[in-house]
Amino acid sequence: MGSVLVINSGSSSLKFKLFTSAAKKLTAVVTGLVDRIGDVAHSQLVVTNQKSDPQAGKQTYKESLSDHTHALDYVLDYLKQQYSNTIKDEVAALGHRVVHGMHLSEPVLVDDKVMQIIKEAADLAPLHNPANLQGIVAASAVFTGSPQVAVFDTAFHQTMPPAAYMYALPHEYYTKYHVRKYGFHGTSVKYLVSQAARLLGKAESQVSLIVAHLGAGASVTAVQNGRSIDTTMGLTPLEGLVMGSRCGDMDPAVVLYLMQKGSLSAQEADKLMNKQSGFLGLCGHADVRAVQEAADSGDEKAGIALEVYLHRLRRYFGAFLVQLRGNVDAIVFSAGMGENSAVLRGRSLEGLQAFGIDVDTQRNATTVGGKEGEIQSDSSQIKVLVIPTDEELSIAQQTMQVLET
Repeated sequence: MGSVLVINSGSSSLKFKLFTSAAKKLTAVVTGLVDRIGDVAHSQLVVTNQKSDPQAGKQTYKESLSDHTHALDYVLDYLKQQYSNTIKDEVAALGHRVVHGMHLSEPVLVDDKVMQIIKEAADLAPLHNPANLQGIVAASAVFTGSPQVAVFDTAFHQTMPPAAYMYALPHEYYTKYHVRKYGFHGTSVKYLVSQAARLLGKAESQVSLIVAHLGAGASVTAVQNGRSIDTTMGLTPLEGLVMGSRCGDMDPAVVLYLMQKGSLSAQEADKLMNKQSGFLGLCGHADVRAVQEAADSGDEKAGIALEVYLHRLRRYFGAFLVQLRGNVDAIVFSAGMGENSAVLRGRSLEGLQAFGIDVDTQRNATTVGGKEGEIQSDSSQIKVLVIPTDEELSIAQQTMQVLET
């Protein structure tokens, strides 16, 4: 198999990562971001060469890019100049990150039917699916005839039982409008399950985990025998944990009350919950590093924001420990905060020795900055793992699997 180009398309951006394949092993060659597409005075390509000189840092190329097709065509020109003039023929397939796939539970080759499902799911992911479609359309124009594979954030969670994914609403909302829990971060969780299985020396089908993907967007997933049985995010990524600017769980009557009091429109309520809440709403900082620094310097609001965050996280750790009947091989931390904040990891698992969970302070403190490792104490019955996630690699791997089958 030749190279795999992974694409994550946003409304005005296009992220990409090129992988080469040898003996079924994928190696990242270059990572890039085309930013501010459509803003022709400021659009640019920022790349990090990971093959020839990983220490070279980022390089920026200014270019007027009017749309996603123009942007991807510019990426192709860059790859031709930097790597191979025949790179277009060497790319065996393109793997696309698509946020919502509704009922689809596996990565699939993109065809007209799949395109229609992605369009229908746009009602459930209006900020993401239309942009993801733009990337697919652009790839069809630039890499004409090359297979394209859609890898869905929701797919891994399609193994949840009805008890976990059904909302207690009139059934017609499920059948008519597809209202149910879908879960997100599935591509990341799938990758983390495979890596945890490797570290534990078990088959993926034998591992039971609590996986915490803790970034600006955050979720926790209960994994039983390698399959998702419950997760914190719901119909949209809003449900569950406190996040950078998302409120997470709350009484839905709060929104009705605020709409009555302040004449909030549906659009304003959506903006409030998704972009003005979470850490940002509680203390004015969306980035947890800034929240931590402010709390350490005595900022009361920042301190409370961290306590709210940890309270919610510990609640789900406990709930999923029960859902898994206490049969947990490991708790896995990943993504920005999960990989780098030893303080939050330690505090989230504080005082759980009675449940067989104990963190070693020294191991925890030194497992940061992209390091993989075990941070539990020698007496802990349940392992605690820190595993850097790699969603692009997961997409590339799943793209290869679809082509092989």
